[in-house]
Amino acid sequence: MLLIPCPHCGERPEIEFTYGGEAHLVRPADPSTLDDAAWADYLYMRSNTKGVHAERWRHARGCGRFFNALRDTTTDQFLASYRIGEPKPAIPTGDPR
Repeated sequence: MLLIPCPHCGERPEIEFTYGGEAHLVRPADPSTLDDAAWADYLYMRSNTKGVHAERWRHARGCGRFFNALRDTTTDQFLASYRIGEPKPAIPTGDPR
């Protein structure tokens, strides 16, 4: 079983969490000024990174809080987790990326 590190509760089994998509996406300040193509780009286009990727997660069956995590999509290994509003940490040393 995959263990996910919640920054509020510590490591917990993956069945307690729900994936929330790519982290650090900023909603446009005034969406009504966007044309359809720009709005669709905001809603649907994601980076789909192969390797280390910043993601948003929710500890749905625990504390209920959202948090961000750095996960290597090629190995499914979580490298770091951090609270919403905190800056993305540097990739931990020892990782060749």
